[in-house]
Amino acid sequence: MQRVWTPILVLTCYLLLGGLCIGCGQTDKVTEPSSVTNAPDWQAEFDQAYRDANAVVSLTGNGALPGAHYNLNIIGVPRGKTADMTEGHRIFVSLEGNTKILLGQGEYQVLDANGTDGTASFQLPAPDPDNDGITKYSVFARALGKPGGSSTMTTCATDTLTGTEYCSIYSSIQIRSKGKSSFTDVSRKLLYIYADLNGDGTVERYPLFDEALRDYFWSYDNDGLKLLQLRFYEVPSDVN
Repeated sequence: MQRVWTPILVLTCYLLLGGLCIGCGQTDKVTEPSSVTNAPDWQAEFDQAYRDANAVVSLTGNGALPGAHYNLNIIGVPRGKTADMTEGHRIFVSLEGNTKILLGQGEYQVLDANGTDGTASFQLPAPDPDNDGITKYSVFARALGKPGGSSTMTTCATDTLTGTEYCSIYSSIQIRSKGKSSFTDVSRKLLYIYADLNGDGTVERYPLFDEALRDYFWSYDNDGLKLLQLRFYEVPSDVN
């Protein structure tokens, strides 16, 4: 039977052999096979498939994971929206200033897309019910739009016992610089609150919808960023 090498087959082989490391800080490029002396007839096909596979990898070189995901766009606009909007995968926020994005537990859904009045609402699953630091899903973010804008996004909630509002010590800061924009894993910053609730001097970790807190929200401070893109993947992240 004639061997047929395809880019996907070659790419799969290298994935299985560890030739491509996604999200581990190394370059997303298939390692070039070593030269073969007295190469067999199929070597040319293999070499071409290798080059094609690298071309496929370069198409996904924006830091995003492959596969299905839920997409949420947070769009900065200069003027306020007047209508209540509950459909679609986008939330409108002011181009300058703070918007509170209220968070509810459930399947991914925009509940109130109009954040230009100061408040929007989004629903998402509980990311880590056991608080073991391994998420049920991951969140990736990147800044898009005209270069120059930035945003700071912080997870906050209210102490169930004292009524005191706490915000995490970690924030997702996205800056739209010139050139290519890449996704980064922001699961630790958007799916957890790191705070010292009991005042013992030690910061504790609380995943979204932990019963120790209530009224969870994202505090979105916009400084001219026109588009923040969030992608939710059904793959775990280790925040330990």
